[in-house]
Amino acid sequence: MKKVHNLSMIEEVDGFAPQISRLVSMMNYTRHTTEGAIRGLTVEELDFHLDDQSNSIGMLLQHMVSVERAFQIMTFEQRELTDAEWDELGIAIELGDRAKDKICGRDLDYYWSEMSLSREYTLQELQKRDDDWLDVITPYGWNEKANHYFKWFHVMEDELSHRGQILLIRKRILV
Repeated sequence: MKKVHNLSMIEEVDGFAPQISRLVSMMNYTRHTTEGAIRGLTVEELDFHLDDQSNSIGMLLQHMVSVERAFQIMTFEQRELTDAEWDELGIAIELGDRAKDKICGRDLDYYWSEMSLSREYTLQELQKRDDDWLDVITPYGWNEKANHYFKWFHVMEDELSHRGQILLIRKRILV
C-alpha cells in the first residue's frame, strides 16, 4: 500500500531516496501553497502591475517555471544553458521590461500547466537520483560553486519568495 504524504510533515516520500524525499516533501508543500495563492485569478489579474516598476503575477509564475527548467538543465544534465535555451528562459528569469511585453495575456490554466509539467519532470528526475547526488558540487553563477541540494533549495525558496509577492499583489488587486 502506497503511503499518503501529509503536506504538513517533512518526511520521506515513496519513490525517492530519504534526503531527496524530504526536499520533495518541502517542494510539494511550497507548490500547494502557491496553488492556493493563485487560485481563481483572471487574465486581467494575472497581468496586473502595482506600478511601472513591478512584475505581474503572470510574470512571477513564468519566472518560477523558467528557474526550475534552468536548474533541471544545470543539475540533471550537468551543463550550462545553451544560447537557445537562454533565449527561451532568460526573459522570465531576468524579468524587467522585456518580460512585461512578452509575458501577458495568458490564463491561469496556461501557467498552471507549465508549472505542473516542469515539476513533473523534476520529480521524475529526482526519483532516479540517490542522496549522494545532492552533495555533488558544480559551478553556480559566475564565480561560485554549489551542491545540488542548495540548487534545489534555491528553486523552492525562489518560489516561496515570489509567492509572497503574489499575495501582496493579489491583495492590491482586490482592494
